[in-house]
Amino acid sequence: MHSSSSNPFQLSQQTQFSFHNDWILYADQEIVIANKPSGLLSVPGRGPKKQECLVSHLLPIYPSIKTVHRLDMDTSGLIVLALNSEAHRHLSRQFQERETSKTYHAICTGIPSQKKGTIKLPMRCDWDKRPLQMIDFKYGKSAETHWTIMQQYNDSFLVELTPVTGRSHQLRLHMKSLGHPILGDNLYADRITLHNSTRLQLHATVLSFKHPTTQQRITFTVPNNF
Repeated sequence: MHSSSSNPFQLSQQTQFSFHNDWILYADQEIVIANKPSGLLSVPGRGPKKQECLVSHLLPIYPSIKTVHRLDMDTSGLIVLALNSEAHRHLSRQFQERETSKTYHAICTGIPSQKKGTIKLPMRCDWDKRPLQMIDFKYGKSAETHWTIMQQYNDSFLVELTPVTGRSHQLRLHMKSLGHPILGDNLYADRITLHNSTRLQLHATVLSFKHPTTQQRITFTVPNNF
């Protein structure tokens, strides 16, 4: 564990999160695999109150750590970080060329009429309501999500989500557009769905990619804690 005093991102305010060793699922000379808690930024935001993040907690342990991709603040789960420039380039290229594979679990409201499907709805930033995203068939970028129901409850369901593209808020907006917003979503859910959970019920549960040194495909899995 580390103290907040050694944290270069940390300012005078107290941290909201206490670092736990079990955040780190795997580490070698090239990469770190972390299980990010819900409510913690992946990287620093704007302003002194948004400096605490996953990177700020890991920097005292891994001073050379570099961000490859991000999870929304309220999304929990798997994230890979690089420990040197070459690993960062290698992993970034995989994400850009869609050579990685990611699977999420979410709990959404309602009872879908189908057990699985594919959502293809183009997206872009809603500039008047940032950081919200919106569906836009004229100016939006292509976005595709596969979904499969894992378990149906009385008025909600556990779903496996596999994004083909990686647009900001893609899974959250796509499920809302399907008529089944994610529980606890403070951006896209209706009031009842929002208050049915104290956190966003979205978790990055599987992450697969090629190791930057060995070129072998490796897969990490961490179950959700809904």
